[in-house]
Amino acid sequence: MISFFRKLVERVRAYARHPDPRVAAANVIALLVASNQPFYPLYLWWTVSTDITAAWFTFLSTPFFLAVPAVARRNGVAGRALLPLTGVGNTMLSAWLFGTASAVEIFLVPCGVIALLLFRPSERLVGLALTALAFSVFLFLHDAYGLPLALYDATEYAALARLNLISASMLTAFVALTFSSLLAQAEKSADTAGQQEAG
Repeated sequence: MISFFRKLVERVRAYARHPDPRVAAANVIALLVASNQPFYPLYLWWTVSTDITAAWFTFLSTPFFLAVPAVARRNGVAGRALLPLTGVGNTMLSAWLFGTASAVEIFLVPCGVIALLLFRPSERLVGLALTALAFSVFLFLHDAYGLPLALYDATEYAALARLNLISASMLTAFVALTFSSLLAQAEKSADTAGQQEAG
């Protein structure tokens, strides 16, 4: 059993691996989100309500998150763009499923942050366009979803909002740590190159 999990972990790492550090970061973030999606109904059941029917529809986005590394192998820009696009799409779906009282639209923030960080200055228009999309969804669709599929009472909505706020905050923190590590590696490489030139 242990050897099976080791092989599984190595396969996942190999699937996420990419020579472009920004693409590799997108791959890791996408697979992290996809791996957490199966637990969302459990979190919902544990902290909010036993009515978790709506949560199963959020799995519609899972194949798109899982596809990010595969798409990125063919086209790095498209693969990176697929991550925030899928995040925005999943947030829109969840806002319809649970209603805006669930505060699920908070996930548009990490979507926008991811879009800004994933693209180089030469690709800035792509990142800005994806970020604008994330915030436009909130500005123009917030009151347009209609009656949600799941209906909860005030206490349950408060618990769901807390769950979503915590989840979005943790995702944003993970993204920040990921790119902080990339920056540290780049600085280390620059220092090493400088020392070699000086020597």
